Amino acid sequence: MTATADPASHGEIAFPHRPSRPVAGFVALGDSYSAGIGTGLNGTEDECRRGLHAHPRLIQADLNTTTRGHDAAPPALQFLSCTGSTIEDMLSGAPNSQIDAFNTSLPADFALLSIGGNDLGFFDIMNSCIFRFYSFYSGTCDEALRRSEEALTGPEFEHGLRLAIMEILDRVKWEKNPWFSIFVTGYARFFNADTNECDESSFGVWWRGPKLKRDLRQRMNRMVLRVNDKIRRSVDAINAGFTKPRVTFVDYDDAFEGHRFCERNTTEPDYGRNETWFFLVGGQDNSATNQSAALNAASAHAVLLSPSSPLIDPELCLGPAEKSGDWGELALCMMAMAAKEDPTLKTRHGDMVAENSMWYVPTYYGKTFHPRTLGHMAIRDRIYRLWEERQQNETQGKN
Repeated sequence: MTATADPASHGEIAFPHRPSRPVAGFVALGDSYSAGIGTGLNGTEDECRRGLHAHPRLIQADLNTTTRGHDAAPPALQFLSCTGSTIEDMLSGAPNSQIDAFNTSLPADFALLSIGGNDLGFFDIMNSCIFRFYSFYSGTCDEALRRSEEALTGPEFEHGLRLAIMEILDRVKWEKNPWFSIFVTGYARFFNADTNECDESSFGVWWRGPKLKRDLRQRMNRMVLRVNDKIRRSVDAINAGFTKPRVTFVDYDDAFEGHRFCERNTTEPDYGRNETWFFLVGGQDNSATNQSAALNAASAHAVLLSPSSPLIDPELCLGPAEKSGDWGELALCMMAMAAKEDPTLKTRHGDMVAENSMWYVPTYYGKTFHPRTLGHMAIRDRIYRLWEERQQNETQGKN
């Protein structure tokens, strides 16, 4: 599958909406995979690092194009997704609850939700198995994968996910708004695990980082598939309590075939391969638009902060970084801690000293292993395909 660059090429999109009325608005909730960290980067991101080309924004743009010229107001997007968010952060009553922030006085015909990766220790796995931000102190890959597996198989994850989805439905008073639907996106496998090209490659931030051996790639891919399966089964369990499905699982993993890390004839890290739909550390976005090219050129001149910079306090940074859950802040803090523990450590790309804003710095690291713009376009297209299939099924059911 190839992501489509032109929204007009989709034809008529089967947006979920109230019967006999155009789409009035929607809400996006969840983590960095919904926030679109790093996409269309232009320095205007808020603290949640919401990207300009996140799939909720792409859908909003298509909606605006579809409704242009109509008497109705442009559909509103409540973009509440936030980098670092966990299920607990979303729930009603949490300090920064996304569900409490969902303003139901504004129109919302459907919700987009991506959540679960931070609950299952995605960053810990990336740190221990791939990047080793905390160098020798990062813990073992086996231990990180074991903790993730325990969290996935325990009852808390599925209970929390089902609770979050039900709180969203209750928030919109689903009994009075039966057309309202939730679309829960999963995750895509990061690697082609069948190639040999990556066996001697490394994404480690320090010299002598871990190799991307086939066994490691296979294990990480299996972890992603198990997460998707758990989310799918949670969605099925919720729908079993209704007379008609209220929630749809969006599995876009197969859309990323040929667009993962370690594809054939690729030497990683390959910063020039636009057909890789995940960000590398410090990698540029891959949208083909002129606007994005200009934005990428601007972000390319952003200065990388040295792990030994006095702007990062290795004694104090970990608590705030863990509280935020922001991958970029965690990475920088752990690198600063590692540099303090062992001043002889050398980064793979050398140190540069920040001369101005350090806003780009957490994003530089935090966006890694997240979808680039073409990846978000593929997610958008998969959502559209499910909407079309749902509309066809509803039409057939009436006949």
